[in-house]
Amino acid sequence: MRKAILLLTALVLVTAIAVPGFAGARPEAVVDELRVGVVFSIGGLGDESFNDAAYRGIQQAVEDFDIIFDFVEPDDVAEMEDHQRAFVEAGYDLVIAIGFLQQSGLESVAMDFPDARLAIVDSVIDMPNVASLIFKEHEGSFLVGALAAMMSESGTVGFVGGMEVPVIHNFQTGFEQGVAYADPDVDVLINYAGAFNDPGRGKELAISQNARGADIVYHAAGGTGMGVFEAAKEGGFYAIGVDSDQDHLAPGTILTSMLKRVDVAVYNIVADLVEGQFSGGVHAFGVADGGVGTTDFTHTANIIPQQVRDRLEQIKAQIIDGTINVASAHD
Repeated sequence: MRKAILLLTALVLVTAIAVPGFAGARPEAVVDELRVGVVFSIGGLGDESFNDAAYRGIQQAVEDFDIIFDFVEPDDVAEMEDHQRAFVEAGYDLVIAIGFLQQSGLESVAMDFPDARLAIVDSVIDMPNVASLIFKEHEGSFLVGALAAMMSESGTVGFVGGMEVPVIHNFQTGFEQGVAYADPDVDVLINYAGAFNDPGRGKELAISQNARGADIVYHAAGGTGMGVFEAAKEGGFYAIGVDSDQDHLAPGTILTSMLKRVDVAVYNIVADLVEGQFSGGVHAFGVADGGVGTTDFTHTANIIPQQVRDRLEQIKAQIIDGTINVASAHD
């Protein structure tokens, strides 16, 4: 297990820091060194995706509020409950579990410590002391699916998932719906790697999909997606990133990334703690509130025609106003 501890304390700022998506500092909240413990998901920091997004959120909270932040990077799912439990037993004011793989462990911890304040990303735990931070991945994936369909020249696009679990199925189903909406004649190839930290397998699957005609491949596979990018760059086809802004990893090859603002969700739950407003239950983030979406095409504005970007904005507006209803894989 690789474990890193940060003891970072910051005074509450008087003015808001201008970071897109964040509410900024809230100076009326005065708290003496609240302690927040974070248990990251498999793959840990440096994944350029899910874990790194959560880390950005907690870093912003450290800058804005008077908190101490400690974290652990488990090597195995079996370790996760022990780390969650250790933070609670040490008296941490909030423990955040990153990723659905932590659901079973956190349920047990929540039952044993009903007064503990807990949060989990990407799962729903129906207990009053657990804040479930979930995303409408299907809505964001609909947008990048529509983009893929409009940009495909071969009439075939691909999706590479990490593990076949409900949250990744949500990415898949949204992507398929977006493709069909923009161009029902475009085919979608689907493959799962069976892991979130196997870039070699991701590369193999992307190469295989490209050989079968896919000229754009979207991944929802964590670190496995790094292999998708490598294959796209070497093979001369396009890729679409996920969770964080991954466009810079292969400029001009990655058309966009489906942003899943885990950073905002983590920041907001810490802000609620600081303000004494922590609450259990479901906290959902979708296109309408900026919880999911696309990047701003910094590296591909010269590749994606303006009319395509304009139509994508129209589709986004229709999702927000309810004209387009994107079905979840859980519906």
